[in-house]
Amino acid sequence: MTAEEARLRNVDVMGEELGSIYSQLWQELAWLYRAWAEYVTLFGTKESRVVLLNEAAPALTRLMQDTLWESVILHIARLTDPAKSMGKTNLSIRALEEATRDDVLKASVSGAVADALEASDFCRDWRNRRLAHRDLDLALKRGGEPLKSASRLQMHTALGSLSRVLNVLSLHYLDSTTFFDGALRFGGGSGGGMSLLYFLDSGLRAEEIRREQRKSGVFDSNDSRSRDL
Repeated sequence: MTAEEARLRNVDVMGEELGSIYSQLWQELAWLYRAWAEYVTLFGTKESRVVLLNEAAPALTRLMQDTLWESVILHIARLTDPAKSMGKTNLSIRALEEATRDDVLKASVSGAVADALEASDFCRDWRNRRLAHRDLDLALKRGGEPLKSASRLQMHTALGSLSRVLNVLSLHYLDSTTFFDGALRFGGGSGGGMSLLYFLDSGLRAEEIRREQRKSGVFDSNDSRSRDL
């Protein structure tokens, strides 16, 4: 089923407003889980993977780690923003509350949203005082309230709370739920972090073989010729 086909199905059973918001949030959360799965694959599974990345490209490795981490924090913060801010509407799980008309269902959605807001509070703190804005006292290390703690476990909990909000609606209207965690269980998928790690490992092993050959007097001029990448 394509994204548009899924949206039309959701609109048909949920109504235009709720179905459209739910559908776009589903796409956003699926992407978010994919990004987090790549982070965990590269930096949160085995120390040997981090060693491999640092051996190949230490500067880029640090940049990738920080960028992925901050990107996921920013995305969670956006998805838990108020339904409206500065006079404009936002794509947010809080918009689902306003769009839900059934009172009983609305109570369930509101409860799940409240849990998600609590679990993701650290993301909004990081967004507000470090990423989207830069708290001067924190930047200059001259006091001020410390940032809320942020860990991989907290990130996983925050993502799980977001998925539960959407699954409240999908269980009610579609009699099904989405296993967003599958992205974490099975890694980022083909063409992702694991592919990069295997190619880096092969390249570093090949380079080690070439170094040993040069030490023993075996030299191929092509080995030292850079390719035009």
